[in-house]
Amino acid sequence: MFVMMADVQLKDGAEDDFKTLFSESNKILSSFSGFVSRRFLKSIDGTYRIIVEHETKETFMTMIQSPEHQEFHPKLHSFMSAEPVKKLFTVSSE
Repeated sequence: MFVMMADVQLKDGAEDDFKTLFSESNKILSSFSGFVSRRFLKSIDGTYRIIVEHETKETFMTMIQSPEHQEFHPKLHSFMSAEPVKKLFTVSSE
């Protein structure tokens, strides 16, 4: 399994709008082959993280290069106060 984690910083007052658009985009992106999950997390200290799970790196790359992803990506970024800090992983053990 392939996992992307991104730490994000949202602009003040943008959390609700971001969550709404994130949920809308999940309805479309979840139909991609290899999609496992895509979640928006808020820690108890108020920081945010996005976790995307795909069967393979290749299916993840196909999704993020798609017109559907390209439509939502800049809209979601408009709610951020800084560029997300991304890390890519493969699952080593379960």
